[in-house]
Amino acid sequence: MARENRLSARVPLELPVHVWWTTTAGKSQEAEGRTGNISTNGMFVTIRRRLRHNAPISFRVDLPSEITRAPVQLHGHGRIVRRSGLDEVPGIAAVIDEYEIRPAGH
Repeated sequence: MARENRLSARVPLELPVHVWWTTTAGKSQEAEGRTGNISTNGMFVTIRRRLRHNAPISFRVDLPSEITRAPVQLHGHGRIVRRSGLDEVPGIAAVIDEYEIRPAGH
């Protein structure tokens, strides 16, 4: 049985997420997806793109007012630490290196 070393609890939340990254050729790319789960130091995102391991990403997660009392967005930067297998739900796991909460639309 595989042992998982997590630093914080994951919360299963399906929220809209927008992801940006730069390809190895230097081209900017972006895609939309949904979070599968999120914690203070990482998240899993269902996204129909295969990003390379350790690729740096920027992201924005839309947090609804039912969770936060007012609509806000989680903006941050991280890096890919795992990609789902070909026979799994397409997605990426990312470590969150830094983040901030902003009012929606800013």
